[in-house]
Amino acid sequence: MQAQRISIAQNCLNAAYDKTMAFPDIVGALIQAGFEGYFVDYRRNATTYFLPDGDSVVLENRPSDGVIAAQFDGAGVSAQVKWAQTNPLGYSYAAFCKNVKALGCAGYIVSFSGRRVLYFGRTAETHVEHFPQ
Repeated sequence: MQAQRISIAQNCLNAAYDKTMAFPDIVGALIQAGFEGYFVDYRRNATTYFLPDGDSVVLENRPSDGVIAAQFDGAGVSAQVKWAQTNPLGYSYAAFCKNVKALGCAGYIVSFSGRRVLYFGRTAETHVEHFPQ
């Protein structure tokens, strides 16, 4: 993968943690760079960014507090997504990660072409959020 694309992915990941870019801006930057989506894996503490040709890059996430609960709570994850979408004072990506892990979220897959995010638990239970219109 080109160093420039890896740099863009790393900058977007950092921006999520540092709250220097909103989710729609991060998505826009990744799409413009040619990515088709990404996968956040809380068990491996990594995010994988995918290109349409099958190339990918895996970046390490910042350490996240808490553990992944055994029981998946899709309604709770949905509430956390709504909280993140409003971007209120006090919101942080680190807090979002900690909260959804406590709700049993083991990771999530973002599809730009599908305009959705699929959250999943340790037992493969899922919750799908569609991108806002």
